[in-house]
Amino acid sequence: MFKYIKNDLPASIVVFFVALPLCLGIALASGAPLFSGLIAGIIGGIVVGSLSGSQIGVSGPAAGLAAIVLAAIGTLGGYENFLVAVVLGGVIQLIFGLLRLGIIGYYFPSAVIKGMLTGIGIIIFLKQIPHFFGYDADPEGDFSFLQPDGENTFSELINMTNYISLGATVIGVIALLILILWEKVLSKKAKIFQLIQGPLVAVVLGIIFFSVTGGTEFAITKEHLVKVPVPEGVDSFLAQFTFPNFSAISNTDVWITAFTIALVASLETLLCVEATDKLDPEKRVTPTNRELLAQGTGNVLSGLIGGLPITQVIVRSSANIQSGGKTKVSAIIHGFFLLISVMLIPALLNKIPLSVLAAILLVVGYKLAKPSLFKKMYQAGWKQFIPFIVTVLGLIFLDLLKGIGLGLAVGIVVVLIKSYQNSHFLHIEEKGDGHKRVKMTLAEEVTFMNKGAILKELDRLKEHSYLELDVRKTRYLDNDIIEILEDFSEKARNRDITIKLISERGEIENPESYIEFFKLRKKTS
Repeated sequence: MFKYIKNDLPASIVVFFVALPLCLGIALASGAPLFSGLIAGIIGGIVVGSLSGSQIGVSGPAAGLAAIVLAAIGTLGGYENFLVAVVLGGVIQLIFGLLRLGIIGYYFPSAVIKGMLTGIGIIIFLKQIPHFFGYDADPEGDFSFLQPDGENTFSELINMTNYISLGATVIGVIALLILILWEKVLSKKAKIFQLIQGPLVAVVLGIIFFSVTGGTEFAITKEHLVKVPVPEGVDSFLAQFTFPNFSAISNTDVWITAFTIALVASLETLLCVEATDKLDPEKRVTPTNRELLAQGTGNVLSGLIGGLPITQVIVRSSANIQSGGKTKVSAIIHGFFLLISVMLIPALLNKIPLSVLAAILLVVGYKLAKPSLFKKMYQAGWKQFIPFIVTVLGLIFLDLLKGIGLGLAVGIVVVLIKSYQNSHFLHIEEKGDGHKRVKMTLAEEVTFMNKGAILKELDRLKEHSYLELDVRKTRYLDNDIIEILEDFSEKARNRDITIKLISERGEIENPESYIEFFKLRKKTS
């Protein structure tokens, strides 16, 4: 289990620093207690990490569910009632896993998944720029285009220029330079720089900077720092846990919310699994049904003790991969780091400047959305590029699930166009008498989606043409296509078009009935 601890431990530290502000920010954006985000992060790391079959995926509270949580808390009449929906949502996820519905994740085109990764990378980058300069009006973890404060991703960048904090900016720049220097130069010089991660050094310097600049023009105010709840003792710490009000289980809205959470959380998890498997240098395949069972268990436990809904999260997962994480140990350790730190050193965590953590996320975002990827997808052709770019734009200007849905819709249209184009092969040659001999070879599978293309070619045949229709390679011929041929046979006779049908059963000219030839029953009106 600890074979790759030298890789997993440093990676877990980076994931911890990435997860900490996201857990708090998502809780804030959800209108839930701040501690609820930390609970979800802890359970996502320790419990889900232990049960999951993913070696590099990291789970925690999801930004994609923030709007749903915010609306549900108000609709259900309180956070305790909402927790019942989280528990039930986890149970429904367990049922999804038992029904083996994890296969759904495999039906998303590669171009859409790559677009999702790139779009998330751009969003992370854009959303972290205000935090980098000390403008923290929008909470960490909010990845939607339209923000809770009424602004959007781009208007926030404009507003930022009026609220730049000198101290936050300076330590942000220092942290970014350290991260770049560590990765590009120092990590290649000695093993010590591989064991001690750049993000840890950046965070330590951030704490020192905050501590020594108080009262100067470089001072960082409290609103630009991490805000972890600080308990006064054991009783105060335990009081932060909230428990579900199961008397609300008879409320129909609770069940509707539970199903919504289960559906959205499962979909987001499966999409993330597909994405992380693509990023995995070792190209391991995550068992998706096991993942649903792990996520369901995590959500049941999270709901029972006051935590937010959990999904596998691409931001933390990609940070884990980029930091050299090899096994699930890194996800589990990051969960223990969250637990220990909020219990023992919350006051120290509250000295970390958000601009330092923003610098870490800027690097993560850039690595996900490198400009070279756009060039690569463009060179792959329009059938790959269009779903890719639509998904990217959908994520930037809408949100995760809407962007994915839009990309998937465009991907399906592209598939339909490809199917339309690839239904047959056509060879045309002129006979000596000026008439045309046309050979049409049908594809291996010809469905109703190919009707338009085949009808177009048949209608273009001129009088006195000779058509050779080769179906020897065709393993599936839709009834709709056979009926097209049946209807066209009458038109062919009127236009003196000879049709030679070539099949594995032999050759026949102008068959009396295509329906009988292919041994199909005629549709009844």
